[in-house]
Amino acid sequence: MNNPNAHRKMTPKGQMSSSGMGPAIMHLPTHLKVLFEPNAPLDHLPRLVKRKMPPYSGLADFLDTFETEKPPPREVQETPKERRDRRRQEKMAENNAKMKEDQAKWDPNAEDPRKTQDAYKTLFVGRISYETTKQQLRHEFEQYGPVKSVRLVEDPEGKSRGYGFVEYEKEADMKAAFKFADGKKIDGRRVVVDVERGRTVRDWLPRKFGGGIGETRKGGADVNVKYSGREAIGHFQVGASRDEGATRTDRFGPREPPRDRSRSRGRGRERRRSRSKSRSRDRRRDRGGDRSRDRDRSRDRDRGRDRDRRSSRGSRDYSRRH
Repeated sequence: MNNPNAHRKMTPKGQMSSSGMGPAIMHLPTHLKVLFEPNAPLDHLPRLVKRKMPPYSGLADFLDTFETEKPPPREVQETPKERRDRRRQEKMAENNAKMKEDQAKWDPNAEDPRKTQDAYKTLFVGRISYETTKQQLRHEFEQYGPVKSVRLVEDPEGKSRGYGFVEYEKEADMKAAFKFADGKKIDGRRVVVDVERGRTVRDWLPRKFGGGIGETRKGGADVNVKYSGREAIGHFQVGASRDEGATRTDRFGPREPPRDRSRSRGRGRERRRSRSKSRSRDRRRDRGGDRSRDRDRSRDRDRGRDRDRRSSRGSRDYSRRH
């Protein structure tokens, strides 16, 4: 077989290659030429000679040095995880004891000049921005009726704790605020409103004593509720009278699931088709009643949207003036 590179000649040492790519080693500077010099040859070492090892011997001569007593019991130290669990349990027990002590002293009906006069006209407002003032809170809730007093709960240093109480002059105004003010945005935060339960619900306990409602502090971040407004946890029976006695079921109970309007309308059409001609007048009356109720619902929604727009516009104007 013929070599295709037989016509090519080897490049002499220290000269330029035939391709002309790059300088020859002999033309490099001294400090670069050193990098291309070969290393010194390896030192010659003689072959290793395998030495003879001593033979194996027994341990009978060392039996006198062994211990004859049983070893002491092993000391089991707690692991870091067990230590964290123990400290957590101790802290929980300490907090529970302190909570029970404070709960025994807590009396919502005790005389306090700071609390409102009528609990049935008082509205609880939570998730308030720490920048919101008492005057601005009064301004936001006066659109539902005349406000008698406003209390913004503060810590011993005078800083807002994020919740307060609004007392109206009329109970009907409080119910209107309870219905329409939930989720209202004040200073960039949506507040949650509820009736005062400390003096109106029997055996009621606040959140700091293990009670309260809602799921915003149920556990970790994966189970806590993050959306604003009242959750689907209960409803306030507006028609309940204070003479009937306030219980937990009166002011807090399960809501009924929302009805599917499309299914109910479909069933209504099938029933109307199966009815006889003699009930045509009743059918027309039912249709008219349903339409009037739908129109009333749409009017209520439009009024609520207009009220929210006016309140948000008024809050912006109020914050600019003050």
